[in-house]
Amino acid sequence: MRFDLADDAPLYTDMYELTMAQGYFLEGLADRTACFDYFFRSNPFGGGYVIFSGLSDVVELLEHFRFDDNALSYLAEQGFQKEFLDHLEAMEFTAELMAPPEGEVVFPYEPVVRIKGPIMQAQIVETLLLNLLNFSSLIATKASRMRRVAGDRKLIDFGLRRAQGLGGMQASRAAVVGGFDSTSNVLAGRRDNLEISGTQAHSWIQSFEDELDAFRAYARRFPDKCILLVDTYDTLNSGVPNAIKVAGELREKGHELVGIRLDSGDLAYLSKRARRMLDDAGFEDVKIAASNQLDEHVIKSLLHEQDAKIDVFGVGTQLVTAYDDAALDGVYKLCEVDEQPRIKVSEAYQKVNFPGAKQVYRLFDDDGLFYGDAVALEHEEHVEHMYHPYEPYKDVAVGDYEQKPLLRTVMAGGEIVAELHDVQQAKAYARRRLMQLPDEHQRFDNPHIYKVGLSEALHQLRNATLERLK
Repeated sequence: MRFDLADDAPLYTDMYELTMAQGYFLEGLADRTACFDYFFRSNPFGGGYVIFSGLSDVVELLEHFRFDDNALSYLAEQGFQKEFLDHLEAMEFTAELMAPPEGEVVFPYEPVVRIKGPIMQAQIVETLLLNLLNFSSLIATKASRMRRVAGDRKLIDFGLRRAQGLGGMQASRAAVVGGFDSTSNVLAGRRDNLEISGTQAHSWIQSFEDELDAFRAYARRFPDKCILLVDTYDTLNSGVPNAIKVAGELREKGHELVGIRLDSGDLAYLSKRARRMLDDAGFEDVKIAASNQLDEHVIKSLLHEQDAKIDVFGVGTQLVTAYDDAALDGVYKLCEVDEQPRIKVSEAYQKVNFPGAKQVYRLFDDDGLFYGDAVALEHEEHVEHMYHPYEPYKDVAVGDYEQKPLLRTVMAGGEIVAELHDVQQAKAYARRRLMQLPDEHQRFDNPHIYKVGLSEALHQLRNATLERLK
């Protein structure tokens, strides 16, 4: 059976969300006001930050969140009660959703998204929210690390064929939010208005009797967008010389070869040799693109240690699978019911969440750089002291820092009430915000831990709530 996520979003969930929802309804608790926080506990890739992504997908689905006849019939087959299903049929998502703009730089333990409204609604959307935000933010963060080491060189997402199913759609968009320039994913290009890129595979070259004939045929059909794959047979003795011949033939006809692509071998060595050959032949403007199992560490090594002459990087598997960190550990925790604080107690103190409805204030130093983030209760407008979340005897005075709220109301009463970033706006915003994050938090090796702390009022509320539960 085919599915459309926009229509089937209410079923894009775990079974226990629906069993709890029916329980709330039958107990007469469905309309109790609850507040949930979405946050994560550790940065991926051993890094120092996360790029928040996926908000637009979440909001789009919540705006039209309805249980249609097909969904209700299916749930009836699973044994859910008719009275509950009748309630679901009439239900719309009316809870308040607060979040930063997409592309924001965020950190462990602070609320990134806040959902406040009828507890049954807030419970049902948990899985959908976690699925979309965790994955998109993970990929955007991976992409931003590659952008950091690539500088202004072009980055292209080649990952669709290696992505986990339809997650490739979210991955292509998130890659651009994190700093990539384009994607090979045509459907994502149409859906999200992304620049799409692609030329030829080795099969194109192999389908001709001769490599030069393959290059000439491609140049004939795409004279102004011609990039030639030069490593099918012998990169330096065949591929690059043939590309130079075609470049000359294009120039005679008033066109210029755009570039060549390397997809195997020693990329640093081959790029330097190819650059010299192209320059000696008078084609200094021809770009060199490279692909083949690239990630931020390989790109860093190529450019900053081996002086590779590469202008464009096509990144696939390591990007869309977020290689070396399988998932962002985002969680969704209840923190308040009917304005009464709730807390999840654990033997591991770092898994004790923060009670109450909250706001996050970003602190800026005199140079306009991020100093830290203070998690406060929603009624607080200024934080004087910030306490370490899990080392309560560590605190710092922050009253003199400029403070700006991070969370804004995005949805209320079923309506979108804030302007949402499109993908290019989110990309530009992420880049600007990373420029405000000190370098020590962005380095790959042992990044400095960013300060996230609790206001004095929240610190006291958590201690009081824990004491009451004893």
